[in-house]
Amino acid sequence: MLLIIFLSCLIAGVYGIIHDQLTYTLSPEYYTEFKFVQFGLDYGNQNERALAAVVGFLATWWVGFIIGTILGLVGFLYNSRMKMFSVTMKALLVTLSVAALTGVLGFVYAKLFLVGQPIENFEGWYIPYSVKDIDSYITVGSIHNFSYLGGAIGLVVGIIYSIRKRKAK
Repeated sequence: MLLIIFLSCLIAGVYGIIHDQLTYTLSPEYYTEFKFVQFGLDYGNQNERALAAVVGFLATWWVGFIIGTILGLVGFLYNSRMKMFSVTMKALLVTLSVAALTGVLGFVYAKLFLVGQPIENFEGWYIPYSVKDIDSYITVGSIHNFSYLGGAIGLVVGIIYSIRKRKAK
């Protein structure tokens, strides 16, 4: 169980690093004007990509803790530690896949419905006045929001996967 939680935190953190490297490419301003401030990171003389990696890890490792704990508990359905570990790690990959796919849907949703909308339509969003490329900023915000939703949906799918594997046995 502890190994599953540790690996889940690590995998989620690495996922966050990769995710934020991709989204940094789409909108560096999302990081310089929002995420670096949110995480208290001074980016004055720092490598912004490295800081985006730090943000990615810090923003996701704890999601891995939650997902790993829940999937690990579900894994106790299995009598064998090896079977528990094997099925739970596969369930984690299912969860991760759903989160990634949902993030892609967030990109598509932004491009189809959000980009080009008046700024007034985003009153609930944190968009500093200094942001110049609003459309890219909104796109990355959508990807991030969808990705967290995808993590939650993925967790449910991962639980179902684990339970179905047990029933199939």
